Amino acid sequence: MDLLEKIKTLSGKYSEEVITFRRHLHANPELSYQEYNTVRYVSQQLKQFGLSPREGVATTGLIVEVQGKNPGKKSVALRADMDALPIQEANKVPYASKVPGVMHACGHDVHTSSLLGTAKILHEVRDHFEGTVRLLFQPGEEKTPGGASYMIRDGALENPRPSGIIGQHVFPLLPAGKIGFREGMYMASSDEIYLRVIGKGGHGAAPELAIDPIVIASHIIIALQQIISRNASPKQPTVLTFGNIIGEGATNIIPNEVNIAGTFRAMNEEWRAAGLQKIRKMAESIAEGMGGKCEVEISHGYPYLQNNPELTRRIRKAAEAYVGADNVVDIDITLAAEDFAYYSQVIPASFYRLGTANKEKSITSYVHTPTFDIDEDALKIGPGLMAWMAVQELHN
Repeated sequence: MDLLEKIKTLSGKYSEEVITFRRHLHANPELSYQEYNTVRYVSQQLKQFGLSPREGVATTGLIVEVQGKNPGKKSVALRADMDALPIQEANKVPYASKVPGVMHACGHDVHTSSLLGTAKILHEVRDHFEGTVRLLFQPGEEKTPGGASYMIRDGALENPRPSGIIGQHVFPLLPAGKIGFREGMYMASSDEIYLRVIGKGGHGAAPELAIDPIVIASHIIIALQQIISRNASPKQPTVLTFGNIIGEGATNIIPNEVNIAGTFRAMNEEWRAAGLQKIRKMAESIAEGMGGKCEVEISHGYPYLQNNPELTRRIRKAAEAYVGADNVVDIDITLAAEDFAYYSQVIPASFYRLGTANKEKSITSYVHTPTFDIDEDALKIGPGLMAWMAVQELHN
Protein backbone atom coordinates (compact mmCIF):
# COMPACT_ATOMS: atom_id res chain seq x y z
CA MET A 1 0.00 0.00 0.00
CA ASP A 2 1.46 3.37 -1.02
CA LEU A 3 1.35 6.41 1.26
CA LEU A 4 -1.68 7.99 -0.42
CA GLU A 5 -3.78 4.86 0.06
CA LYS A 6 -2.50 4.46 3.61
CA ILE A 7 -3.54 8.00 4.52
CA LYS A 8 -6.96 7.56 2.89
CA THR A 9 -7.46 4.30 4.77
CA LEU A 10 -6.51 5.91 8.09
CA SER A 11 -8.80 8.89 7.43
CA GLY A 12 -11.71 6.52 6.94
CA LYS A 13 -10.68 4.40 9.92
CA TYR A 14 -10.56 7.39 12.30
CA SER A 15 -13.59 9.23 10.89
CA GLU A 16 -15.96 8.08 13.65
CA GLU A 17 -13.48 9.26 16.27
CA VAL A 18 -13.17 12.62 14.48
CA ILE A 19 -16.96 12.93 14.38
CA THR A 20 -16.99 12.28 18.14
CA PHE A 21 -14.46 15.11 18.58
CA ARG A 22 -16.61 17.39 16.46
CA ARG A 23 -19.83 16.63 18.32
CA HIS A 24 -18.19 17.23 21.69
CA LEU A 25 -16.83 20.57 20.52
CA HIS A 26 -20.13 21.53 18.91
CA ALA A 27 -22.04 20.82 22.12
CA ASN A 28 -19.57 22.79 24.23
CA PRO A 29 -18.75 25.97 22.29
CA GLU A 30 -16.72 28.85 23.69
CA LEU A 31 -16.49 32.43 22.46
CA SER A 32 -13.37 34.12 21.13
CA TYR A 33 -10.44 34.23 23.58
CA GLN A 34 -12.44 32.15 26.06
CA GLU A 35 -11.56 28.73 24.61
CA TYR A 36 -10.15 27.35 27.89
CA ASN A 37 -12.05 24.07 27.93
CA THR A 38 -11.70 23.67 24.17
CA VAL A 39 -7.92 23.95 24.18
CA ARG A 40 -7.74 21.64 27.21
CA TYR A 41 -9.79 19.04 25.33
CA VAL A 42 -7.63 19.39 22.20
CA SER A 43 -4.47 19.03 24.25
CA GLN A 44 -5.78 15.87 25.93
CA GLN A 45 -6.49 14.23 22.59
CA LEU A 46 -3.08 15.13 21.19
CA LYS A 47 -1.35 13.67 24.24
CA GLN A 48 -3.34 10.46 23.84
CA PHE A 49 -2.02 10.26 20.26
CA GLY A 50 1.51 10.37 21.71
CA LEU A 51 2.21 14.00 20.79
CA SER A 52 3.52 16.85 22.98
CA PRO A 53 1.50 20.03 22.46
CA ARG A 54 2.80 23.43 23.58
CA GLU A 55 -0.03 25.24 25.34
CA GLY A 56 -0.38 28.91 26.26
CA VAL A 57 0.31 30.24 22.76
CA ALA A 58 -1.88 33.31 22.25
CA THR A 59 -3.23 32.43 25.74
CA THR A 60 -5.92 29.97 24.59
CA GLY A 61 -4.12 28.47 21.61
CA LEU A 62 -1.59 25.69 21.21
CA ILE A 63 1.00 24.36 18.79
CA VAL A 64 2.01 20.77 18.22
CA GLU A 65 4.56 19.34 15.82
CA VAL A 66 4.62 15.99 14.09
CA GLN A 67 8.15 15.11 13.13
CA GLY A 68 9.00 12.73 10.34
CA LYS A 69 12.43 11.48 9.40
CA ASN A 70 15.07 14.20 9.19
CA PRO A 71 12.75 16.72 10.94
CA GLY A 72 14.98 19.72 10.28
CA LYS A 73 14.88 19.31 6.51
CA LYS A 74 11.71 21.34 5.93
CA SER A 75 8.56 22.36 7.77
CA VAL A 76 5.01 23.24 6.76
CA ALA A 77 2.21 24.62 8.94
CA LEU A 78 -1.48 23.70 9.15
CA ARG A 79 -4.07 25.82 10.95
CA ALA A 80 -7.48 25.35 12.60
CA ASP A 81 -9.51 27.92 14.54
CA MET A 82 -11.46 27.00 17.68
CA ASP A 83 -13.86 29.80 18.71
CA ALA A 84 -17.64 29.91 18.42
CA LEU A 85 -20.17 32.69 17.78
CA PRO A 86 -22.77 34.48 19.95
CA ILE A 87 -25.72 32.79 18.23
CA GLN A 88 -28.54 30.73 19.74
CA GLU A 89 -28.60 27.36 17.99
CA ALA A 90 -31.90 26.30 16.40
CA ASN A 91 -30.84 22.79 15.30
CA LYS A 92 -32.63 19.88 17.00
CA VAL A 93 -29.75 17.41 17.02
CA PRO A 94 -28.23 15.34 19.85
CA TYR A 95 -25.02 17.37 19.73
CA ALA A 96 -26.68 20.81 19.77
CA SER A 97 -25.00 23.53 21.82
CA LYS A 98 -25.43 23.22 25.57
CA VAL A 99 -24.40 26.84 26.06
CA PRO A 100 -27.25 29.37 25.75
CA GLY A 101 -26.55 31.99 23.09
CA VAL A 102 -23.28 30.40 21.91
CA MET A 103 -22.93 28.17 18.85
CA HIS A 104 -20.34 26.78 16.46
CA ALA A 105 -22.13 28.43 13.55
CA CYS A 106 -19.02 28.89 11.41
CA GLY A 107 -17.64 25.36 11.47
CA HIS A 108 -14.65 25.91 13.73
CA ASP A 109 -15.59 22.70 15.54
CA VAL A 110 -15.15 20.99 12.17
CA HIS A 111 -11.78 22.62 11.56
CA THR A 112 -10.49 21.67 15.01
CA SER A 113 -11.72 18.08 14.96
CA SER A 114 -10.45 17.62 11.41
CA LEU A 115 -6.98 18.87 12.35
CA LEU A 116 -6.98 16.52 15.33
CA GLY A 117 -7.58 13.70 12.87
CA THR A 118 -4.79 15.04 10.68
CA ALA A 119 -2.43 15.03 13.66
CA LYS A 120 -3.27 11.39 14.44
CA ILE A 121 -2.77 10.31 10.84
CA LEU A 122 0.53 12.17 10.46
CA HIS A 123 1.85 10.72 13.70
CA GLU A 124 1.03 7.22 12.49
CA VAL A 125 2.79 7.70 9.12
CA ARG A 126 5.71 9.74 10.47
CA ASP A 127 8.23 7.18 9.26
CA HIS A 128 7.03 7.70 5.68
CA PHE A 129 7.90 11.39 5.23
CA GLU A 130 10.77 13.77 5.89
CA GLY A 131 10.43 17.08 7.68
CA THR A 132 8.08 18.53 10.29
CA VAL A 133 4.42 19.45 10.19
CA ARG A 134 3.46 22.20 12.63
CA LEU A 135 -0.21 22.28 13.61
CA LEU A 136 -1.68 25.54 14.89
CA PHE A 137 -4.87 25.40 16.97
CA GLN A 138 -5.83 29.05 17.08
CA PRO A 139 -8.23 31.07 19.24
CA GLY A 140 -10.23 34.16 18.38
CA GLU A 141 -10.75 34.12 14.63
CA GLU A 142 -14.17 35.72 14.98
CA LYS A 143 -13.09 38.79 16.94
CA THR A 144 -10.62 41.51 16.05
CA PRO A 145 -7.71 41.88 16.20
CA GLY A 146 -7.81 38.16 15.37
CA GLY A 147 -6.15 35.25 17.12
CA ALA A 148 -3.84 34.75 14.14
CA SER A 149 -2.09 38.02 14.96
CA TYR A 150 -1.44 36.78 18.51
CA MET A 151 -0.22 33.41 17.27
CA ILE A 152 2.29 35.18 15.02
CA ARG A 153 3.28 37.45 17.92
CA ASP A 154 3.98 34.39 20.05
CA GLY A 155 6.26 32.82 17.46
CA ALA A 156 3.94 30.36 15.72
CA LEU A 157 5.75 30.95 12.42
CA GLU A 158 9.31 30.92 13.76
CA ASN A 159 12.08 28.53 14.85
CA PRO A 160 12.14 27.49 12.09
CA ARG A 161 9.89 29.46 9.77
CA PRO A 162 7.62 27.07 7.82
CA SER A 163 7.87 27.11 4.04
CA GLY A 164 4.13 27.73 3.89
CA ILE A 165 0.83 27.45 5.75
CA ILE A 166 -2.43 25.77 4.74
CA GLY A 167 -5.88 26.52 6.14
CA GLN A 168 -9.18 24.68 5.66
CA HIS A 169 -12.70 26.12 6.03
CA VAL A 170 -16.14 24.58 5.70
CA PHE A 171 -18.16 25.67 2.67
CA PRO A 172 -21.93 25.09 2.67
CA LEU A 173 -22.16 26.15 -0.99
CA LEU A 174 -20.36 22.95 -2.00
CA PRO A 175 -21.63 19.41 -1.37
CA ALA A 176 -19.62 17.13 0.88
CA GLY A 177 -16.94 15.45 -1.18
CA LYS A 178 -16.06 18.58 -3.17
CA ILE A 179 -13.01 20.77 -2.49
CA GLY A 180 -12.73 24.41 -3.61
CA PHE A 181 -9.64 26.47 -4.47
CA ARG A 182 -8.88 30.03 -5.52
CA GLU A 183 -5.47 31.36 -6.53
CA GLY A 184 -4.45 34.92 -5.71
CA MET A 185 -6.89 37.48 -4.32
CA TYR A 186 -9.60 35.62 -2.40
CA MET A 187 -11.05 37.35 0.70
CA ALA A 188 -11.50 40.99 1.71
CA SER A 189 -10.12 43.20 4.41
CA SER A 190 -12.69 44.17 7.01
CA ASP A 191 -12.92 47.42 8.98
CA GLU A 192 -15.69 48.64 11.27
CA ILE A 193 -16.96 52.21 10.89
CA TYR A 194 -18.64 54.05 13.78
CA LEU A 195 -20.12 57.51 13.19
CA ARG A 196 -21.46 59.74 15.96
CA VAL A 197 -23.43 62.54 14.35
CA ILE A 198 -23.91 65.37 16.85
CA GLY A 199 -26.51 68.08 16.42
CA LYS A 200 -28.80 70.01 18.74
CA GLY A 201 -32.05 68.46 19.93
CA GLY A 202 -35.35 70.24 19.89
CA HIS A 203 -39.07 70.14 19.20
CA GLY A 204 -40.13 68.63 15.90
CA ALA A 205 -42.45 71.58 15.29
CA ALA A 206 -39.60 74.10 15.63
CA PRO A 207 -36.73 72.64 13.54
CA GLU A 208 -35.21 76.10 13.04
CA LEU A 209 -34.20 76.05 16.71
CA ALA A 210 -32.44 72.70 16.38
CA ILE A 211 -29.64 71.14 14.36
CA ASP A 212 -31.18 67.89 13.14
CA PRO A 213 -28.67 65.00 13.36
CA ILE A 214 -31.11 62.65 11.64
CA VAL A 215 -31.11 64.76 8.49
CA ILE A 216 -27.32 65.12 8.68
CA ALA A 217 -26.91 61.36 9.16
CA SER A 218 -29.16 60.70 6.15
CA HIS A 219 -27.00 62.90 3.93
CA ILE A 220 -23.83 61.25 5.20
CA ILE A 221 -25.07 57.71 4.54
CA ILE A 222 -26.15 58.53 0.99
CA ALA A 223 -23.05 60.56 0.20
CA LEU A 224 -20.63 57.92 1.46
CA GLN A 225 -21.96 55.46 -1.11
CA GLN A 226 -20.43 57.73 -3.76
CA ILE A 227 -17.01 56.69 -2.45
CA ILE A 228 -17.82 53.20 -3.74
CA SER A 229 -19.55 54.22 -6.98
CA ARG A 230 -17.29 57.14 -7.96
CA ASN A 231 -13.93 56.65 -6.21
CA ALA A 232 -13.33 52.92 -6.22
CA SER A 233 -12.27 51.39 -9.50
CA PRO A 234 -15.03 49.27 -11.08
CA LYS A 235 -12.36 46.57 -11.32
CA GLN A 236 -11.73 46.69 -7.57
CA PRO A 237 -14.17 44.69 -5.39
CA THR A 238 -15.25 46.84 -2.46
CA VAL A 239 -18.33 47.36 -0.30
CA LEU A 240 -19.56 49.85 2.30
CA THR A 241 -22.58 48.79 4.34
CA PHE A 242 -24.24 50.49 7.30
CA GLY A 243 -26.31 48.04 9.31
CA ASN A 244 -27.13 49.97 12.47
CA ILE A 245 -28.63 53.45 13.02
CA ILE A 246 -29.73 54.73 16.42
CA GLY A 247 -31.41 58.12 16.81
CA GLU A 248 -33.44 58.15 19.97
CA GLY A 249 -35.95 60.85 19.21
CA ALA A 250 -39.70 60.61 18.67
CA THR A 251 -42.35 61.83 16.25
CA ASN A 252 -42.03 65.33 17.69
CA ILE A 253 -38.54 65.16 19.21
CA ILE A 254 -35.31 65.88 17.35
CA PRO A 255 -32.52 64.00 19.19
CA ASN A 256 -29.14 65.42 20.11
CA GLU A 257 -27.22 62.75 18.21
CA VAL A 258 -27.42 59.78 15.88
CA ASN A 259 -25.06 56.79 16.00
CA ILE A 260 -24.30 54.77 12.88
CA ALA A 261 -22.27 51.56 12.51
CA GLY A 262 -21.11 49.77 9.41
CA THR A 263 -18.38 47.86 7.62
CA PHE A 264 -15.94 48.74 4.84
CA ARG A 265 -14.37 45.90 2.87
CA ALA A 266 -11.72 45.96 0.17
CA MET A 267 -9.27 43.69 -1.62
CA ASN A 268 -6.38 46.09 -2.02
CA GLU A 269 -4.45 47.57 0.90
CA GLU A 270 -3.72 50.91 -0.83
CA TRP A 271 -7.38 51.44 -1.73
CA ARG A 272 -8.39 50.28 1.74
CA ALA A 273 -6.33 53.08 3.34
CA ALA A 274 -7.50 55.68 0.81
CA GLY A 275 -11.16 54.65 1.14
CA LEU A 276 -11.10 54.90 4.93
CA GLN A 277 -9.54 58.36 4.71
CA LYS A 278 -12.26 59.49 2.29
CA ILE A 279 -14.99 58.13 4.58
CA ARG A 280 -13.62 60.08 7.50
CA LYS A 281 -13.16 63.33 5.59
CA MET A 282 -16.55 63.24 3.84
CA ALA A 283 -18.52 62.42 7.00
CA GLU A 284 -16.83 65.17 8.99
CA SER A 285 -17.22 67.75 6.21
CA ILE A 286 -20.89 67.06 5.55
CA ALA A 287 -21.76 67.34 9.23
CA GLU A 288 -19.79 70.56 9.61
CA GLY A 289 -21.40 72.05 6.50
CA MET A 290 -24.84 71.37 7.94
CA GLY A 291 -24.03 72.94 11.30
CA GLY A 292 -23.29 69.76 13.23
CA LYS A 293 -20.35 67.53 13.96
CA CYS A 294 -19.43 63.94 13.12
CA GLU A 295 -17.00 61.93 15.22
CA VAL A 296 -15.56 59.07 13.17
CA GLU A 297 -14.11 55.96 14.80
CA ILE A 298 -12.53 53.27 12.63
CA SER A 299 -11.77 49.86 14.08
CA HIS A 300 -9.21 48.27 11.78
CA GLY A 301 -9.87 44.60 11.16
CA TYR A 302 -8.21 41.89 9.12
CA PRO A 303 -6.16 42.53 5.97
CA TYR A 304 -7.23 41.05 2.67
CA LEU A 305 -6.31 37.44 1.97
CA GLN A 306 -4.01 36.52 -0.88
CA ASN A 307 -3.64 32.82 -1.69
CA ASN A 308 -0.10 32.18 -2.86
CA PRO A 309 -0.53 30.95 -6.45
CA GLU A 310 2.31 28.41 -6.45
CA LEU A 311 1.36 26.87 -3.10
CA THR A 312 -2.31 26.78 -4.11
CA ARG A 313 -1.50 24.99 -7.36
CA ARG A 314 0.53 22.38 -5.52
CA ILE A 315 -2.07 21.60 -2.86
CA ARG A 316 -4.80 21.60 -5.51
CA LYS A 317 -2.83 18.94 -7.39
CA ALA A 318 -2.57 16.99 -4.13
CA ALA A 319 -6.33 17.29 -3.65
CA GLU A 320 -6.97 16.02 -7.18
CA ALA A 321 -4.90 12.95 -6.38
CA TYR A 322 -6.82 12.47 -3.11
CA VAL A 323 -10.46 13.02 -4.15
CA GLY A 324 -10.25 12.97 -7.95
CA ALA A 325 -10.06 15.92 -10.34
CA ASP A 326 -13.85 15.92 -10.83
CA ASN A 327 -14.30 16.74 -7.15
CA VAL A 328 -11.93 19.73 -7.17
CA VAL A 329 -13.51 23.02 -8.27
CA ASP A 330 -12.73 26.71 -8.67
CA ILE A 331 -14.42 29.08 -6.23
CA ASP A 332 -15.06 32.80 -6.60
CA ILE A 333 -13.73 35.68 -4.53
CA THR A 334 -15.72 36.66 -1.45
CA LEU A 335 -16.00 39.93 0.47
CA ALA A 336 -16.06 37.99 3.73
CA ALA A 337 -12.92 38.32 5.87
CA GLU A 338 -10.61 35.86 7.66
CA ASP A 339 -7.74 36.44 10.05
CA PHE A 340 -5.84 33.67 8.22
CA ALA A 341 -4.85 36.67 6.07
CA TYR A 342 -2.28 37.64 8.71
CA TYR A 343 -0.34 34.44 8.04
CA SER A 344 -0.34 35.21 4.32
CA GLN A 345 1.53 38.44 5.05
CA VAL A 346 4.41 36.50 6.64
CA ILE A 347 4.80 33.26 4.63
CA PRO A 348 3.21 31.70 1.53
CA ALA A 349 -0.34 30.73 2.47
CA SER A 350 -3.33 29.01 0.93
CA PHE A 351 -6.87 28.86 2.27
CA TYR A 352 -9.15 26.26 0.67
CA ARG A 353 -12.74 25.13 1.15
CA LEU A 354 -14.16 21.81 2.30
CA GLY A 355 -17.63 21.08 0.92
CA THR A 356 -20.10 20.29 3.73
CA ALA A 357 -23.60 20.55 2.21
CA ASN A 358 -26.10 17.80 1.48
CA LYS A 359 -29.45 18.77 -0.06
CA GLU A 360 -30.90 15.28 0.41
CA LYS A 361 -30.28 15.58 4.15
CA SER A 362 -31.52 19.23 4.16
CA ILE A 363 -28.07 20.43 5.24
CA THR A 364 -27.83 23.68 3.29
CA SER A 365 -27.79 26.54 5.82
CA TYR A 366 -25.04 29.10 5.43
CA VAL A 367 -22.44 29.91 8.07
CA HIS A 368 -23.31 32.38 10.86
CA THR A 369 -26.93 31.22 10.95
CA PRO A 370 -28.76 29.40 13.81
CA THR A 371 -29.39 26.35 11.60
CA PHE A 372 -25.87 25.86 10.23
CA ASP A 373 -24.73 22.23 10.28
CA ILE A 374 -22.61 19.94 8.13
CA ASP A 375 -22.82 16.58 6.44
CA GLU A 376 -20.37 14.72 8.65
CA ASP A 377 -19.28 12.61 5.68
CA ALA A 378 -16.97 15.57 5.02
CA LEU A 379 -15.00 14.46 8.08
CA LYS A 380 -14.14 11.23 6.32
CA ILE A 381 -12.22 13.33 3.82
CA GLY A 382 -10.93 16.45 5.62
CA PRO A 383 -8.34 14.95 8.00
CA GLY A 384 -6.67 12.71 5.45
CA LEU A 385 -6.76 15.36 2.73
CA MET A 386 -4.89 17.84 4.89
CA ALA A 387 -2.37 15.19 5.95
CA TRP A 388 -1.74 14.31 2.30
CA MET A 389 -1.34 17.98 1.36
CA ALA A 390 1.20 18.48 4.16
CA VAL A 391 3.22 15.40 3.19
CA GLN A 392 3.23 16.41 -0.47
CA GLU A 393 4.29 19.94 0.40
CA LEU A 394 7.18 18.60 2.46
CA HIS A 395 8.16 16.43 -0.49
CA ASN A 396 7.99 19.39 -2.88
